[in-house]
Amino acid sequence: MVLVWEGIVMARMNRRHFIGALGAGAAGLAVAGTAWGKARKQPNIVFILADDLGRHQVRCYGNPFYETPNLDAIAAQGVKFSNAYAACPVCSPTRASIMTGKYPARLHITDYIPGNPYPYAKLKTPDWTKELPPEEVTLAEMLKGAGYATGHFGKWHLARENDARYTPGGNGFPETQGFDDVLVTAKPDSKETASAGANPDYDAHHARAITDRAIAFIQSNKVRPFFCYIAHNLIHRPEMEYAPNIVKYAQKPEAGNEKGNNPVLGAMVETLDSQIGRVLKALEELGLADNTVVVFFSDNGDFYGRERRQPFYGHKADLYEGGIRMPLIIRWPGIVEAGSESDALACSIDFFPTFAEWAGVPIPKGRLDGVSLIPVLREGARLERDTLFWHYPHYHSIGVGPSGAIRKGKYKLIEWFEKSIEHPMPDDALELYDLESDPGEQHNLAAIMPEKTRDLYTRLRAWRQWAGAQEMERNPDYDPARASAIASLI
Repeated sequence: MVLVWEGIVMARMNRRHFIGALGAGAAGLAVAGTAWGKARKQPNIVFILADDLGRHQVRCYGNPFYETPNLDAIAAQGVKFSNAYAACPVCSPTRASIMTGKYPARLHITDYIPGNPYPYAKLKTPDWTKELPPEEVTLAEMLKGAGYATGHFGKWHLARENDARYTPGGNGFPETQGFDDVLVTAKPDSKETASAGANPDYDAHHARAITDRAIAFIQSNKVRPFFCYIAHNLIHRPEMEYAPNIVKYAQKPEAGNEKGNNPVLGAMVETLDSQIGRVLKALEELGLADNTVVVFFSDNGDFYGRERRQPFYGHKADLYEGGIRMPLIIRWPGIVEAGSESDALACSIDFFPTFAEWAGVPIPKGRLDGVSLIPVLREGARLERDTLFWHYPHYHSIGVGPSGAIRKGKYKLIEWFEKSIEHPMPDDALELYDLESDPGEQHNLAAIMPEKTRDLYTRLRAWRQWAGAQEMERNPDYDPARASAIASLI
């Protein structure tokens, strides 16, 4: 029996009906499944998500300052992506794209939750959604319906604080969000800081607690397929870590502001990597490694002012490469060529369809924005899609202004909304970059390539209309003297 998806509109259907439909076909998935499903059982999936980790902070991407032996081992045994992107430069929208396979603009989750309004800014921020809509089918629900045990451990950030209706940690929500087992951690402990003598000797970012619970979940579900979603708080602020580890990185010759390497972050990254190593060791000891896919990703770029992000420019909360181009490493034993690299244009919207194909769940075209990465992983094939879009209609304390972007092939266009609202094609509102020759986005080609600029801008605006993206409007309360004032601080 093969699961039939026709007639299921994922964006609006009742969750219980969806899960029931999946359950009805789950028995056939192990038999029919996909091309490899006839010879291999459904693989376990361990998905590890870092917080505010830039691509430059993983050693196998070229920076020797950091020590990430476990992530480097995953890359040596699997594939490392060079063109992988977060769907947004801040956390909640990217996490929503992972859970739904849809662009944040379609979900209207376009800023971190709960966000901070700027009531006197030049443009008015849309009334955006501040929780994962209950009608959306989550990645966990899809996998649970296909027979997977599902667990979430760590940061959720898809609900307003203290609103249990929208969090896996709420009463009854593990079932309705699709998770069987949940540990939603608190924010990192900000009582301590990274100043001298004030670094904690405890698990301030909850990395060990998250990993303990994840390993326990894996152990208790070793006889059935499982999806283990490990969402670490590291390396989000506050900057704090075990003092001896900070000293170790401070003594490195590559350390220091002038060289762009932060010793506290070095120690934080090492802690993150060591906890990932514990998960890998558990998989080996339980005899599960050969049938477990391990995926590592980050939600957005590093925080402003903490480090240089060579070769990229930009940071969290902006649409330059430093804010959205992420580390993506996948280990799939026996399938992915060990030590391989891919330049495929991947995005966080692609995890849902990729995981669905691993589980043997066919999804009709048009239901999701993402595409399966399986052809890339199995054969090194190129994806048919060559275009990605971003929409960030928000102000941010470390951002450079509301903006949108499109990447098509090697070219990327950024639109600045404060300027483009004045005129359809103002010269200073658009930036065009050739990312192959200029990954650092230092040479704006908009003026010397007007046809390419116009083409990408037309495509970007058409996509926003298709996606139902919320547009910004002129703010009648605009006050230049108070434009940068955050409402919560007024």
